[in-house]
Amino acid sequence: MKIAITATGIDLDSEIDPRFGRCRYLIIVDLDTMQFEAVENTGALSSGGAGIATGQLVASKGIKAVLTGNCGPNAYKTLTTAGIKVVTGIAGTVRQAAQDFKAGLLKASSEPSVGAHHGSN
Repeated sequence: MKIAITATGIDLDSEIDPRFGRCRYLIIVDLDTMQFEAVENTGALSSGGAGIATGQLVASKGIKAVLTGNCGPNAYKTLTTAGIKVVTGIAGTVRQAAQDFKAGLLKASSEPSVGAHHGSN
């Protein structure tokens, strides 16, 4: 299973980026092998609709779940409509988040964690 984790850097020891739509990178992790790929989030540069753009980027990668600090309503709808689970409230390193998710310690969120335009600063 492949998951995407918002990150401030390009490897498993990077810190979680608390923003989904405007995160700097997405680390795509294959939970079976722990192999990963860092993807620069081009949606972060959008003047508007960053959450939707980032959600579409994630959906195009065959991801089953997203781990992040916060997720707004537009991104949440984009992701869940594509069948992607959203886990919010994540902090620490990408590696620890992936291990916690794999161990079943993290549960999907039932709604967005912030209002619209929360991370636009």
